[in-house]
Amino acid sequence: MSKTNIPQKVQSALWARAGGRCQYRGCNSDLVGDLIAGRQDGIFGFIAHIVADIEGGPRGDPIRSPQLSRSLGNLMLMCARHHKLIDVEAVAEHPEPVLLAMKTEHETRIATVTGIDEDRASHVVRFAASIGDNEALVSTQAIFAAMPPDHHPASGQTLDLEMVGCAFRDNEPAYWAFHRENLRRQFDAKVRGRVERQEIRHLSVFALAPQPLLIELGRLLCDIVPATIRQRHREPATWRWQANQPPMSFEVSEPDHEATGSVALKLGVSATVVDDRIRSVLGPNAAIWSLCAGKPHNDILRRPEDQAVFRSTLRRLYDRIKARHGEGTTLHLFPALPASLAVEVGRVWMPKSDLPLRLYDNHRSHGFLSTFDIP
Repeated sequence: MSKTNIPQKVQSALWARAGGRCQYRGCNSDLVGDLIAGRQDGIFGFIAHIVADIEGGPRGDPIRSPQLSRSLGNLMLMCARHHKLIDVEAVAEHPEPVLLAMKTEHETRIATVTGIDEDRASHVVRFAASIGDNEALVSTQAIFAAMPPDHHPASGQTLDLEMVGCAFRDNEPAYWAFHRENLRRQFDAKVRGRVERQEIRHLSVFALAPQPLLIELGRLLCDIVPATIRQRHREPATWRWQANQPPMSFEVSEPDHEATGSVALKLGVSATVVDDRIRSVLGPNAAIWSLCAGKPHNDILRRPEDQAVFRSTLRRLYDRIKARHGEGTTLHLFPALPASLAVEVGRVWMPKSDLPLRLYDNHRSHGFLSTFDIP
């Protein structure tokens, strides 16, 4: 245990730089206040030395221990459990470089988060629905952790577009009618009104749901307020964008002029969509346009720059399809997309300018099934 009387101003500086939280990597426990005991002003942290203040202590040194005993750079704020871990139970596993790295990481994160100005406040929209037999859970903690440094939560409460209980299966038309109407009503009640009252100036959208419902969410968002659409990554499991990834490549193709049947647009980014699957729905003479990734896979979207390229490419493609086939055409949309790009499909679509859409969902047992139209 420490033998040094650490000056109050050094203690205060440490608590401030730590944000009142345990600096042990992965802990982040709040060390101020105890709701159970009802002590809002209680503090429950321990100040630990990286290099012990005595030669015989953990990581102690005959010369450096007295030199660093009161140094802010040699002190960490810890919860009781991790203070005991680094100083008693597992000293060998916690050498000086490991603890210094933990301290730096934690204080850098606190400085980044608290340094975000008020203009970067963003209201969080959270939308989750069942995908097949799997429940799509969107964790609030993971969402808030992914937002800095570009934005921070405007409120501790998320705007949840809840998927209420539904006995229909996603291969039944009633499923789509039910969830689409529920989404519209929830959006109007929780988001649109607050935007119109100028209570919301920016949205951060975190969504996992069947693709037609994600596209419908994008249509509702449209351009009513600036919004950032976040992507859930599989490896690593995070909503944070992955820096230093190579750019994606997109390939656009259009149908031969001999194809005069129903007009389709396949969007193959997270998986390959073969034309025969579309023709089995629309007939052998379907006119199939495509916007696909060079190498589709289910964890492909890593960078916001690729999201922006997809958005601008799709915008131009909507215009080309309308110019070739005319305003009386319905565009049959077959998506295999990362969730955030499915939302962007709806945001990019302009109701007064673009062709009406008929959305399809890929069902494992039944192939592509028609869900609903966006007129």
